[in-house]
Amino acid sequence: MRAILLSGTLAVVCSLLGTRFAVRWFSRHGFGQPIRRDGPTTHQVKRGTPTMGGLVILLSATAAYLVATFLTRGWPSASAWLLMLLFLGCGVIGFVDDFIKVYTQDNRGLSGRAKMAGQTLIALAFGILATQVFADERGVRPASQYLSTTHDWGIKLPVVVVLLLIWFIVAATSNGANLTDGADGLLAGSSALIFGAYTIVNIWQNNQLCNSARANVVEAQCYQVRDPLDLAVFSAAIAAACVGFLWWNAKPARIIMGDVGSLAIGGALAGVAIMSRTELLMAIIAGLFVLETLSVLVQMTGFKLTRRLTGTGRRLFRITPIHHHFEHAGWDEVTVVIRFWIVAGICVAAGLGIFYASWLT
Repeated sequence: MRAILLSGTLAVVCSLLGTRFAVRWFSRHGFGQPIRRDGPTTHQVKRGTPTMGGLVILLSATAAYLVATFLTRGWPSASAWLLMLLFLGCGVIGFVDDFIKVYTQDNRGLSGRAKMAGQTLIALAFGILATQVFADERGVRPASQYLSTTHDWGIKLPVVVVLLLIWFIVAATSNGANLTDGADGLLAGSSALIFGAYTIVNIWQNNQLCNSARANVVEAQCYQVRDPLDLAVFSAAIAAACVGFLWWNAKPARIIMGDVGSLAIGGALAGVAIMSRTELLMAIIAGLFVLETLSVLVQMTGFKLTRRLTGTGRRLFRITPIHHHFEHAGWDEVTVVIRFWIVAGICVAAGLGIFYASWLT
């Protein structure tokens, strides 16, 4: 518990101070955000706002985790190194994308194929290491070859199928977080709630770990997770770093997170979900990301289908992701963000409720 408190404290302080420094440095060097032309007209005033602020979240959370671990627990676990692989690896892809946008002053950045190629490489490297290497003394590896909600269930899946599932989860969460990052403070605030929830989940798993002296439960209730405490420490660091960043990212944003932050946050969420054996539960805890992604998929599918059937494509929403639809409908950006935070909070509460109810039954 000391490691969790220290990690969170260090992360929020580093993020608060580091983001202030980043605002000045990026402004001085002209790292301004280009704005999509078809977006809400109220967003055009954000053109030139310093971007790539997600770098502060990456550095603050990683440094806070490492310092807290070295001071209280010794050496990071295999699960923590693998989580860093996803967190920093997806962040690098986002950094390249952001740099291209800033350098060319074009909002397109990396092509979709290039992003997907990078995400695929990182996801497969993570999947192979997490499922085939790093077994502990109990024989438990960071990731399992079963589907999981709160515990593993079903039949053991072939490695190829597991790798495909891991690739899908990493791509879906990183892109879902990226889609959510479209309004001041929306992704930072909702991510703080989501990773705060995973801090609680991982603490509970650590206290009810199978073959642990702390566990006072039958075998069906305990958790076969390799390093839940390390996952809790890292989750707390990411949540706290998002809170520190939110101080400067709330409307009117002094700095924008950029893809370097959103892709990294989504990648880390995938890693925590996979290694805590809660992949399916994650779709509820991070329900806001699912909602944002579904709105884009429904919009694209509906437009293509109606164009094929009638010759004229019709859009269900005015614009996607869906938070922009409400801005086009006349909602103030602050209203959209606060109400979407409420949606994120409801999803988090529902996910934690399901997690605890599963333990009770």
